[in-house]
Amino acid sequence: MAHSISIGNLPEDLVRRLKARAAHHRRSLEEEIPAILEEALREEEALPLDVREVACRVSALGLRTPAEAAAWVRRSRDG
Repeated sequence: MAHSISIGNLPEDLVRRLKARAAHHRRSLEEEIPAILEEALREEEALPLDVREVACRVSALGLRTPAEAAAWVRRSRDG
């Protein structure tokens, strides 16, 4: 179910920029704002991992030497 949200006291410059962005994407302001929110939440979900998560994921790769790690990076980048 869709919900309505009212946002007041937006600076004129922000409204102008939002309208310009909406026009660029060929959307209405009402369509653009949810798209911006969705994008922001997607980016938030992709925030950097903490050190423990990185260590766990690196260990799971089973790389034993710097050469193996470099080869893995090259394959990931180029593949």
